[in-house]
Amino acid sequence: MMKEITLGIDGMSLEDLVDIARKGAKVRLATESEKRLTSTRKLVEQWVEQGRTVYGVTTGFGALSDVSISREKTKQLQKNILMSHAAGVGAVLDEETVRAVMALRIKDLARGHSGIRLKTVRQLIELLNRGVYPVVPEQGSVGASGDLAPLAHLSLVLIGQGEAVYRGKRMSGMKALEDCGLEPIELEAGEGLALVNGTQMMTAIGGLSVYDSTRLSKMTDIAAAMSLEVLMGARTEFDPRIHQVRPHPGQIAAANNMERITRNSEIISSHQDCSRIQDAYTLRCSPQVHGASKDAVAYAKRVIETEMNSSTNNPLIFSDSEEFLLGGNFHGQPVALGMDFLAIGLSELGNIAERRVERLVNPQLSGLPAFLVRDGGLNSGFMLAQYTAAALVSENKILSHPASVDSIPTSANKEDHVSMGSIAARKCRQILRNTEQVIAVEFLCAAQAMDLFTNLKPGEGTLAAYRAIRDTVTHLDKDRVLSKDIEAVVGLMRSGKILEEVERVVGELK
Repeated sequence: MMKEITLGIDGMSLEDLVDIARKGAKVRLATESEKRLTSTRKLVEQWVEQGRTVYGVTTGFGALSDVSISREKTKQLQKNILMSHAAGVGAVLDEETVRAVMALRIKDLARGHSGIRLKTVRQLIELLNRGVYPVVPEQGSVGASGDLAPLAHLSLVLIGQGEAVYRGKRMSGMKALEDCGLEPIELEAGEGLALVNGTQMMTAIGGLSVYDSTRLSKMTDIAAAMSLEVLMGARTEFDPRIHQVRPHPGQIAAANNMERITRNSEIISSHQDCSRIQDAYTLRCSPQVHGASKDAVAYAKRVIETEMNSSTNNPLIFSDSEEFLLGGNFHGQPVALGMDFLAIGLSELGNIAERRVERLVNPQLSGLPAFLVRDGGLNSGFMLAQYTAAALVSENKILSHPASVDSIPTSANKEDHVSMGSIAARKCRQILRNTEQVIAVEFLCAAQAMDLFTNLKPGEGTLAAYRAIRDTVTHLDKDRVLSKDIEAVVGLMRSGKILEEVERVVGELK
């Protein structure tokens, strides 16, 4: 049976988000959330009946918040906010990201502080569970008041407008509703604002990126361990005594991972009495560099999981005290900073990996055949694979400039400081993808070099990784199209096969 995840007040994890976004898990509302949604909605209706001035419910939005809206026009006001705010441009979000955004929007509303109707939240749940995915352009959000433009595009389909993808076909929002058996809803007071105020696009992109970064940091340890072996490096740098006197958690984890991965390596044992005093930094300092990036991943994960279980609307309604409060929880600064930090951490994993690739293909540094291929000259081997890695890490350096240090006023200077959180998240996602490709190149080069050690057995973990790679990509004895090999290894990394095979032998990596 397909998994069903209950969304309520708290408790949503990254694993829940991935199950919904990538594995098609369905969602349902917790009973407590239904009760809270009902009670806060009664308050909104009461305030409208009383003629109270409530931002976004009986007033305009942003710089137009001082304009009062009559009861007769409150419904039109909510429809107008969706239409006017749907000003996004550029490439559209892929299906898994749209599912993640929808799930997070439901989760935020399920906390019961927005004043939206239970009926409207249920309609959004039905869209997600029936596989109707709104067409959401990526660009247009400055990250305060949240991801306004993307969430407006997402919400248009609820009222039969905008566009959606259903069963693989792009169509109008109205047709998508008709085809899946739903009717468009008419928004009531305050609901349009409740749907667009929030940080869900940046959090969705960030959440999926954090999840993938956790896995990638472990695979970077595996790739580095393979490179260290074939470059005749030492295991001394993984000795726990070194890391206990500088106890950064990520550094300790990386050293422990690499010590286990290289355990019982005959390749390393074969040169333990050689004249080399110390390894190059890309080998010797790999626990320190990888570890710092692990700590960046851990920080970003804390930020994202906090944001996933937060209320980011404005106003916020508190049913226990029957009050509404105006604030700024929609401001994406925590996510923006977290994504910028993660982007830098991922970029550094790519930087150090590319330098190891250079050592592998350069005969003056490795002692191996030039570009890891026999009959050099006729064959170029992995020469251009290193070019590709160099290009990707250079691109990462440009993308790593933090988006969060920029701000530009919007809404007639009412919104005079914005986070650029969605831009930070999108840049981070691209750096993640680039770095995956770099690590794939390192895996290919390390496996190719390992083929040359025919009489010596690698470490327990490196051998498992080598075999996983060789099950899919054969040894390069003469030139062929390398992009296909890189693509194949990226596929192995994303499927989890390399990591699973290594962990099956050495235990869970950290």
